[in-house]
Amino acid sequence: MTFKPNYRQWSGYLQARPGKFLHYWFVTSQRDPVKDPVVLWLNGGPGCSSLDGFLSENGPFHVNDNGATLYENTLSWNKIANLLYLESPAGVGYSYSDDQKYETDDDQVADDNYKALQSFFVKFPNFTQNDFFIFGESYGGIYAPTLSLRVATGSAKINFKGFAVGNGLSSFALNDQTLIYFGYYHGLFGEDLWRDLNINCCEKGSCNFYNSSSEMCNKLVTMAFHIMYEIGLNEYALYLDCEGQRRSHRGYERAMSHLFKNCRKNPQGHKFSDRATPFVSLGEVPPCINSTAQMNWLNRGDVRKALHIPDTLPPWDICSDIVGEHYTNLYTTVKEVYLKLLSLGLRALVYNGDTDMACNFLGDQWFVEDLGLKATTKYQSWIHEDQIAGFYQQFGNITFLTVKGAGHMVPQWAPGPAFHMFQSFITNGFY
Repeated sequence: MTFKPNYRQWSGYLQARPGKFLHYWFVTSQRDPVKDPVVLWLNGGPGCSSLDGFLSENGPFHVNDNGATLYENTLSWNKIANLLYLESPAGVGYSYSDDQKYETDDDQVADDNYKALQSFFVKFPNFTQNDFFIFGESYGGIYAPTLSLRVATGSAKINFKGFAVGNGLSSFALNDQTLIYFGYYHGLFGEDLWRDLNINCCEKGSCNFYNSSSEMCNKLVTMAFHIMYEIGLNEYALYLDCEGQRRSHRGYERAMSHLFKNCRKNPQGHKFSDRATPFVSLGEVPPCINSTAQMNWLNRGDVRKALHIPDTLPPWDICSDIVGEHYTNLYTTVKEVYLKLLSLGLRALVYNGDTDMACNFLGDQWFVEDLGLKATTKYQSWIHEDQIAGFYQQFGNITFLTVKGAGHMVPQWAPGPAFHMFQSFITNGFY
């Protein structure tokens, strides 16, 4: 490590409920920890670790490819905020349950995270007055709003201002529906498949790629998903190469198996729909992303000791098979949750790197438009360092925003624009 941290950091455990302990890592702001907001960061999965966000996205330092040394992240979000990374639910990363039972669901996770947050503010009472925000990525599209509702309506004294979701899963139906358009307009299908999809899945100008009663439509949608997910494209960043070997990770396959369920109910002989775990991924979790360096570093004896990890816990992994396998989805859409939160006057940001195919930008754009709120700005570009960085539109207290050329992990692949966006949101400034 060749840099000297100018912030304080803590790592340890927050109790969610009796016998359930969530590992946290808290870093103070490099600017003014007393006044700067506290921001909770949650990665998704379900079953993947938020330390991936710390060590490869927006934390103050990242791990070099050798897995042995660190380098400073000059665009860390803790330049202007106190950051709390929580490994959730129990069973993910270094979080654990005494009874080693890891069945859970969306509401239980929100309850556990809320209790852990309360434990955090008991442990760090000086921060209860600071503005507080929740950020979630990917399946964090479910985690962040459901937890936000508990914070906003609960009795804990938390100065909650708003939440943000990056490349989030907000609606299963809209995510599936829009992906077909995304694939076609990014040149992945060709005219024959597109024409057949339109003939078999659409009538009177309206298409149903999500839960069509037509067997032929389902077969064609399955062919489309096969192209996007199984031939070797980087589904998290369409224009980036795939890293890692051609081997799949069950934890990731579990996470992805929550998507495109209707397609796979169709038993017609296509390999997408008749394998037990339907997704082949190319490399580590997430597919095409190499997380070996973080894994090696977090499993070092001296690192585990510094983070106060009990010796009895198994090695750290980026995603947990066990949690993914025993997870129950309760929300197919979080529309009602958003409407409740926005009616309470909270601010929300839904942002998407626009080359992601796991949670594509169009699905989240349609989700925000479908909330039925009046647009208060036109759809317009935003600028970072004299370049167009993406587009945004505001609907009262919620903003939909794209980050041009970025994939699923916006702070990793567009660190400058991501920092600009983060600063604009937490200060309620202009994009």
